[in-house]
Amino acid sequence: MNGFTASLALLGVALLGVGGVYGAARALRSPAEPLPAGPFESGLEPSQHAVSRFHVRWYTVSMLFLAFDMEMVFMYPWTRVISAVGASAVIEMFVFLAVLVAGVLHAWREGALRWT
Repeated sequence: MNGFTASLALLGVALLGVGGVYGAARALRSPAEPLPAGPFESGLEPSQHAVSRFHVRWYTVSMLFLAFDMEMVFMYPWTRVISAVGASAVIEMFVFLAVLVAGVLHAWREGALRWT
């Protein structure tokens, strides 16, 4: 089999795969008419529309979540290499945590964490 025939065979297999995926999606899709509105959020009846706007205070909470989420992203690998690196890794992590704490204290002082 030369290179041209192998390329055509690979193209044919790829087209069959794509056609199979489209066929499976058509066979397994939901009906065309919209589904009736049902409860969400743990089965409770919705009190507002699902795509309504959030209050601006939630953005502060989400930023704090992302900051502490990034902290965990850096702390998990740190726990794996702390024994190999030694005391300098401990010092670097405490400097990193001090910067995060300084940011939270600044947000607290500016009133970003107040709900009223």
